[in-house]
Amino acid sequence: MAIRGYVFDAYGTLFDVHSVVEAGRAVTTDPAALSAIWRQKQLEYTWLRALMGRYEDFWAVTEAALRYAVRRLGLTASEEAIGRLMEAYLSLACFPEVTAALERLAGRPRAILSNGTPRMLAAAVASSGLGRHLQHVISVDAAKTYKPAPQVYALGPRTLGVPAGELLFVSSNAWDVAGAKAFGYQVAWCNRTGAPAEELGVSADLVIRGLDQLPV
Repeated sequence: MAIRGYVFDAYGTLFDVHSVVEAGRAVTTDPAALSAIWRQKQLEYTWLRALMGRYEDFWAVTEAALRYAVRRLGLTASEEAIGRLMEAYLSLACFPEVTAALERLAGRPRAILSNGTPRMLAAAVASSGLGRHLQHVISVDAAKTYKPAPQVYALGPRTLGVPAGELLFVSSNAWDVAGAKAFGYQVAWCNRTGAPAEELGVSADLVIRGLDQLPV
């Protein structure tokens, strides 16, 4: 089916969540371990809060996950250090191919649909200079729950005015790919690491290693 627009996940797809590693050196000699646990708990807390019906925005969830990771690793981090690590989330690095890939897709609407808060997403888009390549930046805050809830994926077609089946949803997160496909999008999985597909009964329409491989 023809593609009439593109909807991108943000964290892990456009922005490298592990670019916080440098900031993590202030509190640990193993910042990669801190980043990995932080990201794992960040996602777990979104799923758990969605299931419990206890929504807090992604900034609060991200801070809670960071505090857990610090405790889990037995680290000592001052409130100032926690603040600096949180601020790093506002200026995450883009993956190398992102800007050119978005430029290449010009002519059809390009949107972000992310767990991030509006403030977090606005800061990351401004810091990266991606704003000129995006027509919409959509936060789950409008639905007060998290991916993979169907009401989150519904924000894409509602905002773009295009049916989900005519949009290509792009994510590096296999669970997000499954959620978007189950909702009804065409889906591209940006599988940069060669990870196995999730066993959730749905598959991506396209598997790529970088966003520069997206169909125009």
